[in-house]
Amino acid sequence: MKANVGGVDRAVRLVAGLALIAWVFVGGLVSPWNYVAGIAGGVLVLTALMRFCPLYPLLGINTCKKG
Repeated sequence: MKANVGGVDRAVRLVAGLALIAWVFVGGLVSPWNYVAGIAGGVLVLTALMRFCPLYPLLGINTCKKG
Protein backbone atom coordinates (compact mmCIF):
# COMPACT_ATOMS: atom_id res chain seq x y z
CA MET A 1 0.00 0.00 0.00
CA LYS A 2 1.66 3.16 -1.24
CA ALA A 3 0.64 6.32 0.64
CA ASN A 4 -1.90 8.37 -1.30
CA VAL A 5 -3.27 10.70 1.41
CA GLY A 6 -1.33 13.96 1.72
CA GLY A 7 -0.81 16.26 4.70
CA VAL A 8 -3.83 18.56 4.41
CA ASP A 9 -6.10 15.68 3.37
CA ARG A 10 -4.82 13.68 6.32
CA ALA A 11 -5.48 16.50 8.81
CA VAL A 12 -9.00 17.08 7.48
CA ARG A 13 -9.79 13.36 7.67
CA LEU A 14 -8.47 13.13 11.23
CA VAL A 15 -10.41 16.15 12.50
CA ALA A 16 -13.63 15.16 10.72
CA GLY A 17 -13.35 11.56 11.89
CA LEU A 18 -12.74 12.51 15.51
CA ALA A 19 -15.62 15.00 15.35
CA LEU A 20 -18.00 12.32 14.06
CA ILE A 21 -16.91 9.87 16.75
CA ALA A 22 -17.31 12.53 19.44
CA TRP A 23 -20.75 13.41 18.08
CA VAL A 24 -21.82 9.79 18.51
CA PHE A 25 -20.87 9.82 22.19
CA VAL A 26 -22.47 13.21 22.84
CA GLY A 27 -25.72 11.91 21.35
CA GLY A 28 -26.09 14.41 18.53
CA LEU A 29 -27.69 11.85 16.23
CA VAL A 30 -30.45 9.34 16.77
CA SER A 31 -30.03 5.66 16.02
CA PRO A 32 -29.30 4.21 13.39
CA TRP A 33 -27.41 7.35 12.31
CA ASN A 34 -25.20 6.98 15.40
CA TYR A 35 -23.81 3.79 13.91
CA VAL A 36 -23.33 5.33 10.46
CA ALA A 37 -21.52 8.35 11.92
CA GLY A 38 -19.37 6.15 14.16
CA ILE A 39 -18.33 3.88 11.31
CA ALA A 40 -17.67 6.81 8.97
CA GLY A 41 -15.61 8.54 11.65
CA GLY A 42 -13.64 5.37 12.30
CA VAL A 43 -12.90 4.92 8.60
CA LEU A 44 -11.75 8.53 8.30
CA VAL A 45 -9.43 8.23 11.32
CA LEU A 46 -8.08 4.89 10.10
CA THR A 47 -7.34 6.15 6.59
CA ALA A 48 -5.67 9.26 8.04
CA LEU A 49 -3.42 7.18 10.29
CA MET A 50 -2.56 4.68 7.54
CA ARG A 51 -2.09 7.46 4.94
CA PHE A 52 -3.90 5.23 2.43
CA CYS A 53 -7.44 5.48 1.07
CA PRO A 54 -8.61 2.41 -0.85
CA LEU A 55 -10.97 4.50 -3.02
CA TYR A 56 -8.27 6.88 -4.24
CA PRO A 57 -6.55 4.40 -6.63
CA LEU A 58 -9.93 3.49 -8.13
CA LEU A 59 -10.67 7.16 -8.75
CA GLY A 60 -7.12 8.03 -9.83
CA ILE A 61 -6.57 10.45 -6.94
CA ASN A 62 -3.34 11.00 -5.05
CA THR A 63 -3.01 13.96 -2.64
CA CYS A 64 0.59 13.20 -1.63
CA LYS A 65 3.26 15.59 -2.84
CA LYS A 66 5.34 14.37 -5.73
CA GLY A 67 9.02 14.07 -5.20
